[in-house]
Amino acid sequence: MTKPKISKKVSTALINSLGAGVVPRVGLEHIAVGREKELNSLLKNIEDVAEGVAAFRFVIGNYGSGKSFMLQLIRNRAMELGFVVTDADLSLERRLAGTNNEGLATYRELMSRLATKTRPDGGALVSILEGWINKIQQEVAQESGMRPLDEGFDDTVETKIREVVQYIEDLVHGFDFGSVIVAYWRGYRSDDDDLKNAALRWLRGEFNTKTEARVALGVRVIIDDESWYDYVKLFAKFVAEIGYKGLLVLLDEAVHLYQISPTVSREKNYNRLLGIFNDTMQCKAEHLGVIIGGTVKFLEDPNRGLFSDSAWRRRTKESRFVAKAGVQEFNGPVMKLNPLSESEILTLLERLADIHALNYSYKKALTTKDLKEFVTEIVNRLGAEALLTPGEIVRDFISVLSILHQNPQISLGKIIHDSEFQPTTLGDNTEVDEDDVAEFSL
Repeated sequence: MTKPKISKKVSTALINSLGAGVVPRVGLEHIAVGREKELNSLLKNIEDVAEGVAAFRFVIGNYGSGKSFMLQLIRNRAMELGFVVTDADLSLERRLAGTNNEGLATYRELMSRLATKTRPDGGALVSILEGWINKIQQEVAQESGMRPLDEGFDDTVETKIREVVQYIEDLVHGFDFGSVIVAYWRGYRSDDDDLKNAALRWLRGEFNTKTEARVALGVRVIIDDESWYDYVKLFAKFVAEIGYKGLLVLLDEAVHLYQISPTVSREKNYNRLLGIFNDTMQCKAEHLGVIIGGTVKFLEDPNRGLFSDSAWRRRTKESRFVAKAGVQEFNGPVMKLNPLSESEILTLLERLADIHALNYSYKKALTTKDLKEFVTEIVNRLGAEALLTPGEIVRDFISVLSILHQNPQISLGKIIHDSEFQPTTLGDNTEVDEDDVAEFSL
């Protein structure tokens, strides 16, 4: 196998993340194994979003099956293609709806994690706005021959800014959204940091009262728990108008909606999710992609999952023809992640061994035979079904690689045969809270 060409920064991030049992944010393409059909299907959705329509997909699988990995992989691909992306993990404090602004908390998290190709780590709101303003200033300078300090230059820039805002004002809450964008420009134009910060606070959903927003910006509404999704749609339209391909929103850990105990609260969240689903499927939103990561029980449990609602069951239940044929359908709203094959697991371990050796600057000693022995031992100890979720295998394997590197006198056989080696397992509790699970997914 050809040695991977990976920077020290990326290889370190990969090893540290995998060793801690979490999904890396960078370098995923170096360890992506299988899932080609699933990834291509999601990329087709991304292409549709770039054309102006909306898309909604569920990525469904058991713990460790690959949900988080797939979401992070498509996140990185979308940034490379010119999208604005944002992601958040749902939790007890961050939901889609609630009585204590849990929906607004999700919106705030999404706005804080906005990312672009040039700002992949999040916090890209300011760079998006100022990059757009700088672009307009350059266009005005080229078209008119004026310089930024010339009389009339800023007025011409503002005219172009208002032309973009006009495309948004006809949408729900669009007039106020446009007014805040213009307010940001005016703060930029006059070096008024207070006005710029007020506009950013409003866009991030940080105003608590309408009175406060009216005094600071002259607008009579604020982003709240009921309206936050409308502003996600507005922002998607806005970023498309200023030169990006669209907005991709990734929400992971949807199992937390399933775990809401009060039936009324759980159904309120499911209804909010249904509204988002209907909006995107009916193309009431533009340039917006939404991908939700959840477990099988979150979707199919007839008592508490989405299938407990007839509207959701009708929209997401697998076609009887797909079930009878025993195949997987990749273009529907629900994408279920099938287990990786043994050959794909071996390919993954080979790549991890190469990356570990590269990161710590040593010559890899493990052979394909050694890797097969490692996999066989795990299958024998946990049972064949455990191999279907590589989340546990990877963390164990990184640990074994580190032991072998730090103790060259010890062989792989001694570790897995002669020691009390016990592969990591989630155990029998399938209701385990996902927050308590150290998970690497493929």
